[in-house]
Amino acid sequence: MKNLFLFILLTSHVFWAQNDTERIHEVYFETDKYEVPPTEHNRLLLFLSEIESLDIEKISIYGFTDDRGSDSYNLELSQNRANAIKTIFSNNEFDESIITNVDGKGKILLKLIKESNVNKIRGLNRKVEIIVQPYSPPRKEKVVEKKPELKEILKGDIKAGDKFTLENILFKTGYSVLLPESKKTLEEIAKVLVERNDIYFTIQGHVCCTKYSRDAIDRKTKKRNLSVTRAKYIYDYLAKKGVDKHRMKYVGMRRKFPLGGEPKYDRRVEILVTYVGGQDN
Repeated sequence: MKNLFLFILLTSHVFWAQNDTERIHEVYFETDKYEVPPTEHNRLLLFLSEIESLDIEKISIYGFTDDRGSDSYNLELSQNRANAIKTIFSNNEFDESIITNVDGKGKILLKLIKESNVNKIRGLNRKVEIIVQPYSPPRKEKVVEKKPELKEILKGDIKAGDKFTLENILFKTGYSVLLPESKKTLEEIAKVLVERNDIYFTIQGHVCCTKYSRDAIDRKTKKRNLSVTRAKYIYDYLAKKGVDKHRMKYVGMRRKFPLGGEPKYDRRVEILVTYVGGQDN
């Protein structure tokens, strides 16, 4: 099996050259299994990193088996393999609405080859094929109505119970790391919160695209607590910039409160004001 995975790794980027826009990736499985092997899981995460910046129109996921087993068995196994890949997409904050097909296709017939290569070919048939079709050309970004900047709102009259989204504080898909363009905005907010030392608040982290209000998986730690680590990232940053830790708490909200728009806006952090008082330095 190790030799098979080495062969797969060396040929994994062949599919990128098939089409200028379409992206194809294949995930390979052990005999009679639909759990994704660790090596294949890592390859899939690399593929997700490569496509997450694309403006994707649709994703198709097709499961297959080798030529052994009954038709009913192979159909069920191939469907389970396709479902397992869809779950990984969801756990890593990919919008399920663009996954248009998740189908088990059953067996792939064995090709006419030398007997010594039968096991290798069967291994290559135990797979899921992922086809990613981006918009071509990419769609234009929607113009979002400009709102008052949070740094200005925080300088004004606020009260306990007010909640504010950290606008333009956007995270990389699957990580608690801010996109570079977000850091300047966060630095400005930190300065205001150092000056407004009468504000006590809870930092709420959110994720997108997971099922059943679950949290997403943090790709760095492999733990299912991404909304928590996003909130903690902001907490640690503000503390480093001089905001008193006693004024702050952080919590992960998982995917309890999707906004209903583009998925990237659900990868967000909000501030819930819990107390405003006349505290002096």
